[in-house]
Amino acid sequence: MMMSTANKFLLRVYLSTDVAVKVTLSERPKSVEELINILREKVKEKLDFEFTLQYEDPDFDGQLSCLVDIKELPEKGTLRVVRSESDASSCASSDTDILPHVPVSNRQKTWPDVFPVPTFSYEVEHVLAEGNDVFQRSGKTVKLNRAQKHNILETMAAAMHAYKAYPSDRDVGAAAEALVRTHPCLKELGSVSGWYGWKVSLKFKMGNYCTKLARSGCLEVSINSGKRSRNNPDKESPHSNIKRARRAEVNFLPDFPRGENQASLEEMRLQIVQEVAKSEKNKVFIEKLMQTTFALRRQEIVQENPPVKDILERWPALQMETQVKQFASVCNFFPLY
Repeated sequence: MMMSTANKFLLRVYLSTDVAVKVTLSERPKSVEELINILREKVKEKLDFEFTLQYEDPDFDGQLSCLVDIKELPEKGTLRVVRSESDASSCASSDTDILPHVPVSNRQKTWPDVFPVPTFSYEVEHVLAEGNDVFQRSGKTVKLNRAQKHNILETMAAAMHAYKAYPSDRDVGAAAEALVRTHPCLKELGSVSGWYGWKVSLKFKMGNYCTKLARSGCLEVSINSGKRSRNNPDKESPHSNIKRARRAEVNFLPDFPRGENQASLEEMRLQIVQEVAKSEKNKVFIEKLMQTTFALRRQEIVQENPPVKDILERWPALQMETQVKQFASVCNFFPLY
C-alpha cells in the first residue's frame, strides 16, 4: 500500500494563466507524448489544440523549464500547458508569450471590428477629457496645438500598425470614426461624417510611419522600399509588385527574433534537418526550433517564391503531422494566425 502511494503522481496542470486542474496518475507515463495524450483524454474539452508542457523545476527554484525528458516529471508538481504557435487558434492565448525565442513583434490579432482607441500622452488625455466635458455641455469642439495633434496621429498610427502595416481606406476610416466617437470633442463640425479630416490625416501619418519603419530596417515595409525614384530611374515602379498581407493575414513578413540573424537561424535549420532524420525524433526540440525559424521561412517564401518541393527539402519538419498547419501558413494556403 505504501509503495502504491509513493508511485502516485499528483499534478496541478495550468490550462491557462488562471485556470488549473488536478490530475492524478497511477504511474509515470512512458514519454512526454504519452503524458500529453493522457491530459488530452482527461481534459478533452479544454485541450483541443497542439501544445507542449513546462514544469516548475526544483533545481532552479521553481522556474519553468520545458518538459523534454519524462524522467524529469515530479511525483507532485505543477505543469503549464503552452499552446504551440503552429496551432491556428493560438492567438486567443497569451501563454505563447513564455515560449523561448518566439518573436515579440509578431501580431496576435487581425483588424478588429471596432478599433480600440489607444491612450495618448498625459497632456493630451487631460485636454481631451476637459474638451469632452465642454462638448457635452455646449457642443463646442476642442482646439489642439500642433504637438497635441502630432501625438494623437503618431499614437494612432502605431496602434494601427499593430494590426496591419498597410491598412485599407476602409480600415483607416474605421479608426478615424472610432477616434471621434471616443473623443467627441474632436468632431469636425464642417464635415458630414465628422471625422473625414482625421481620416485623411491618419492616411498621411500612416505613410510617414511606415517610411520611418522602413528606414529602421523593419522587413515588412522595407521590402517595398527602394523602388523607382528620380535618382534610380531604372528600378521598377513604386506601385508594382507590392508585397503585403492578404485579407485576415497577420504575420505576413515578421522580423527575425531579437538576438537572431540569418546565419544563426540557418544553423537552427540545419539542426532541424539533422533531428528530423533521426528514427526517434525529439518533437519538442523540433517544435521549438520551428517556431524560432518561422520568420526565416516566411522571408524565403515572400522574397524567393520557391516551389513547394524546394520548401520541403529545406524544411523537412513541415512534413510532420504536428507541422502541417504551419506548412499551410508559411505557404499562404490560408491566412496566418
